[in-house]
Amino acid sequence: QVQLEESGGGLVQAGGSLRLSCAVSGRTFSMYTMGWFRQAPGKERECVAAISRNGVFTSYADSLQGRFTISRDSAKKTVYLQMNTLKPEDTAVYYCADGGSSWPPKWADFGTWGQGTQVTVSS
Repeated sequence: QVQLEESGGGLVQAGGSLRLSCAVSGRTFSMYTMGWFRQAPGKERECVAAISRNGVFTSYADSLQGRFTISRDSAKKTVYLQMNTLKPEDTAVYYCADGGSSWPPKWADFGTWGQGTQVTVSS
C-alpha cells in the first residue's frame, strides 16, 4: 500500500522559514516525479513545486519568486519543501503527491496524495 506522509507544518511569523517533509512508503521512490501542492481556504489547490525522478529537474509556481526549494533524498525516500521568507498568503494546507514517471508532469499524473500539513503564517 502506497503512503505519503507530510510533516513539518506549523505556525510561523512572516519572514520566517519552514521545511516540509514527505515520507513515501510502499513503492519505488526513485521511479516517480514528486510534487508539493497547497490549498488555502476558499481557493483551488495549486501546484507549488515539482521535482523529477532523479532530482535533476524542478519547477515552481511563478508566484513564489524563488522563495521555495524542492528536493528529494532517495535513500530516505523523502521529498522536502524548504520555504523561506514566508508570507501570510502562504497560509494553506500543503500536500505532497507522486506524479508518475514523466517530466514535466501533468496535473492528472498526480495520483497518490498525503493527508496534508497545515502551514500558518502570521503577519
